[in-house]
Amino acid sequence: MTENLNQTITPQIIAISQTYTEYREMVQTFVQEGKTTGPFQTEAYLEYTKMANQRMNRWDKTAQVSEEMKELVESLPSQTWLVITEAWCGDAGQSLPYINKLAELNPGIQLRIILRDENLEVMDRYLTNGARSIPKLISLSPDLESEYFVWGPKPQFLIDKFKAFKADPQGQTSKEYNESVQLWYARDKNQSLEKELKDKITEAFLG
Repeated sequence: MTENLNQTITPQIIAISQTYTEYREMVQTFVQEGKTTGPFQTEAYLEYTKMANQRMNRWDKTAQVSEEMKELVESLPSQTWLVITEAWCGDAGQSLPYINKLAELNPGIQLRIILRDENLEVMDRYLTNGARSIPKLISLSPDLESEYFVWGPKPQFLIDKFKAFKADPQGQTSKEYNESVQLWYARDKNQSLEKELKDKITEAFLG
């Protein structure tokens, strides 16, 4: 646990954040209107948003939490889980529904969502190797004074996979690489995410 001395995440930030339900409704509305969040209103980002929405629809219905993880989350003290993301974020489309299912297990966990490009001061405190990579999940005490753990932007396997691809694509195109990532997510079924969050939670509260 670390002290949130910078006070970047303030009660005002939480006040303007969205619940998961509000976020999902916003994304679906944007898809219907042919829009997305953030400054990049391009065809590519609109397509990313549609795909992320489809994945969230699927995981909302099919994501499962193991009994061991369920018991662990149910035992946690009250806290705020703040997620930084954008509607077009592919990794968020894969992980956010599972994170929401965890939060729903414990009435003391308040899951809130903010958009990266509207909250760069917060985002810039949680960079990944200097990049504004999303999603980022930050667990905080209810008074926002203490930070329990941080996770993101994706399971470690995919972080390592991306590094390897950037260093040596081995003839694989970006499209082929992205397809392989989505296939991995489909086969993994949030198991890697669950293990990493289990380790984070255990270290923060039981370690």
